[in-house]
Amino acid sequence: MLLEALSSVMLGLALAWAATRRLPHRLPARALVLSTGAAGALLGAFLTHSALDAGNLLTTLSGAAILSVASLSLLLRPAGRLRGRSATA
Repeated sequence: MLLEALSSVMLGLALAWAATRRLPHRLPARALVLSTGAAGALLGAFLTHSALDAGNLLTTLSGAAILSVASLSLLLRPAGRLRGRSATA
């Protein structure tokens, strides 16, 4: 279990680092992105480990990666300004 937790945190940090390198203009502060990636991966590993039992490290890491990417996607901001008119205008 300790190996799964450490591996999932490292995977979450790697995914968050890659996101900050690729999309720096669409993400908030780097510390928030890195902590969100690590926490999402740790939660994903916990959920996958609980649901599927301790048996396969690869399955646990894939669950960690999925939840880490999903939590990082919630931090994304729109690329440009909205060009449409508001409903009150």
